[in-house]
Amino acid sequence: MTITIYHNPDCGTSRNTLAIIRQSGEEPEVIEYLKNPPSRERLVELIAAMGMTPRELLREKGTPYAELNLGDPKWTDDEIVDFMLKHPILINRPIVVTPLGTMLARPSEAVLDILPNPDIGPFTKEDGEVVIDEQGKRVA
Repeated sequence: MTITIYHNPDCGTSRNTLAIIRQSGEEPEVIEYLKNPPSRERLVELIAAMGMTPRELLREKGTPYAELNLGDPKWTDDEIVDFMLKHPILINRPIVVTPLGTMLARPSEAVLDILPNPDIGPFTKEDGEVVIDEQGKRVA
């Protein structure tokens, strides 16, 4: 089984998502998309598989979103994809692909919905937030 995560190791949500995937017993293909951005075709496929628009996948925080005036509705979907390809930091993360679906895993525990083995046992995020308690109940 193949699970892929489009990952930014500097992002806590991305690190937590990767940890959840690994705790499920899977070792995903990790694509550091800032170093190895997806092709245009792949990015468009991912957006479609998530049922999103390119605008919905845009990341604002810590990106050139404001300086590029990407909040302006004048930009078409194709133009937004062009911006993402030119500035991969604009692609929100992490994107996870499993045999059960593709999603933007925000918050990180959302990935449980598409993992083949979502019964991962207790899990606590880096910041101390309990996601799954000692009894195996999803808290977050």
